[in-house]
Amino acid sequence: MIVHSRIGDESYEAFKQRSRARNVALSIAGRDIGDLPAVVDADRKARAKTDFQFFCEAYFPSTFHIAWSPDHLKVIRKIEQAVIHGGLFAMAMPRGSGKTSICECACIWAILFGHREFVCLIGSDEGHAMDMLDSIKVELESNDLLFDDFPEAVYPIRRLDGIANRCSGQLYHGDRTHISWTAKDIVLPTIAGSAASGAIIKVAGITGRIRGMKHKRVDGGSVRPSLVVIDDPQTDESARSLSQCATRESILAGAVIGLAGPGRKIAGIMPCTVIRAGDMADNILDRNKHPEWNGERTKMVYSFPTNEAMWARYAEIRAESMRAGHEGREATDYYRENREAMDAGAIVAWPERFNPDELSAVQHAMNLKLLDEAAFFAEYQNEPLPVVRDTAVELTAEQIANKLNRMKRGVVPIACNHLTMFVDVQANLLYYTIVAWEDNFTGYIIDYGTFPDQRRNYFTLRNARYTLASVTKISGLEGSIYAGLEAIAGNCLNREWQRDDGAIIRIERCLIDANWGASTDVIYQFCRQSSHAGIVMPSHGKYVGASSRPLSEYARRPGDRVGLNWRVPHVSGRRAIRHVIFDTNFWKSFIYARFAVPMGERGCLSLFGDRSDRHRLFAEHVTAEYRVKTEARGRAVDEWKMRPDRVDNHWFDCVVGCAVAASMQGAALIELSAGQANNHKRISFAEVQRNRRYSRG
Repeated sequence: MIVHSRIGDESYEAFKQRSRARNVALSIAGRDIGDLPAVVDADRKARAKTDFQFFCEAYFPSTFHIAWSPDHLKVIRKIEQAVIHGGLFAMAMPRGSGKTSICECACIWAILFGHREFVCLIGSDEGHAMDMLDSIKVELESNDLLFDDFPEAVYPIRRLDGIANRCSGQLYHGDRTHISWTAKDIVLPTIAGSAASGAIIKVAGITGRIRGMKHKRVDGGSVRPSLVVIDDPQTDESARSLSQCATRESILAGAVIGLAGPGRKIAGIMPCTVIRAGDMADNILDRNKHPEWNGERTKMVYSFPTNEAMWARYAEIRAESMRAGHEGREATDYYRENREAMDAGAIVAWPERFNPDELSAVQHAMNLKLLDEAAFFAEYQNEPLPVVRDTAVELTAEQIANKLNRMKRGVVPIACNHLTMFVDVQANLLYYTIVAWEDNFTGYIIDYGTFPDQRRNYFTLRNARYTLASVTKISGLEGSIYAGLEAIAGNCLNREWQRDDGAIIRIERCLIDANWGASTDVIYQFCRQSSHAGIVMPSHGKYVGASSRPLSEYARRPGDRVGLNWRVPHVSGRRAIRHVIFDTNFWKSFIYARFAVPMGERGCLSLFGDRSDRHRLFAEHVTAEYRVKTEARGRAVDEWKMRPDRVDNHWFDCVVGCAVAASMQGAALIELSAGQANNHKRISFAEVQRNRRYSRG
């Protein structure tokens, strides 16, 4: 019985092993994709390897079913050059020209033929890039022409049947394919002999985690992107912000260009649309500013029709037809009857581009122009119309940044006799500005910055990398501010500034913002104890609205010093140090008026250097507020308010403070001085003597 039991047990164990082996074999057979189908058209595939135009036409006939325009062919050649041989290429094409579709096909072409082993898709945000990846996935999953000629890459994708969980178990002749098919990346199957073996496509937003992107291969090696496709990297919101445009430009120049890693150059393609003059796309396409990107700017219309009268009549007929619900049919009839005369002088980029209810590409373009002229020139011509603003009411950041005197940073112009400085105090940073002034209030901003230095051109107070606490190693707020003020004073107030005639000039007045409640006491302490106590002075900007009493109407007491909308009260209370109070609304309007004065005229305020892009963040600070003309109590004043889309105005406050300091040192605008002189009352000799005695300290 014992022997029989052992035999039975051995038979059962053998049965279990056979069953297990059979199940494993069935599982492997179910996961193994087997032999690859044969290539259907080897000649077509071979020709497409080095001919990107043919690749698009042969494998995506439903996408590119309209004849190419000369601009399309030019762009296709540039993309082909970038993918095969390297280089950077930015292109602005009219909306609807298929530039995104062309770039998606370029990604597929690059990885299927092994031109590039790692492609990075970058959008204005990660969601935008993921949309491009989804479009590429659809082609790889469902395009039968790609399946016919690229079975080594597409057949394993088809075998997933849209179930991404099958990726980890997929086999080819018993070996794992290591295919990946997620929302943020594609890794093509690893198959010996395939040019696309293990090729990668990953996505990222331009302001997301780009730096250091890499992929770990199954053999343990790492691969970094060799081709980057950046599709419309700006949004309507970012295009309106100089600092956001500059930030994205710096990301392109740094993180994106460096994606390939040390010692390797990346290939890049960037389809983009110019939204407004001076935005990121406009700057990248400018070959003078960014020659490395080989920018190409194409248009829908290269020459508009010359018969403006007939097109004006067409516009009237079309508008009447639209109001009547006829969808513009009468206008099309009018165009049909007068087409030759109305087309005269017109040159369109893509003659085949027009809608079924239109007769030509010229009519199509003019319809778009009539619909919204501003949008047409921005999105279809890539030449946005200039924004017309009332400069008496508002200055733009571009105007401020372009107000350049072309002098070197830190050099004082020969006609200047006053050098003033202002420090704006914040918990994490100290902002400062230094301005040289002529006696007539012509000003030259010779330096500005922060302590600690942020070591980058574009930042906000909220995202400061280096803070007072981290640099001074003092955790207490008041201690870190005091240490920061000492550092700025040592760097600026001890310095001998050279005038361009060789003379040495020093800062003669430095005001420090003491309005911030948590720092007021420490600022007074610093001004009292500093070795520069004769130069530094606490300041308090006061909001004087239309309904407020002007500073000039305050009762003047012995020891007071009064100037143009500023006053230095006599010393009183526990703070035994003099300070200045000034009307912020008046002085902000004063500074705007100085920036509005043309170069070369008396009272003009300008910036050092010859590159406006270096002053973009500063210009955003200066334009962070807007003014509202308000009347009350018989007075009309500008009341300044923060724009809701801005976060920092600190350098604006600094320039304002520098102007107040210059007024304290004797600078005067002739027009204002004359106006004040006309308003003087007649006073007695006794009053003159009394006022003289009071003003002596």
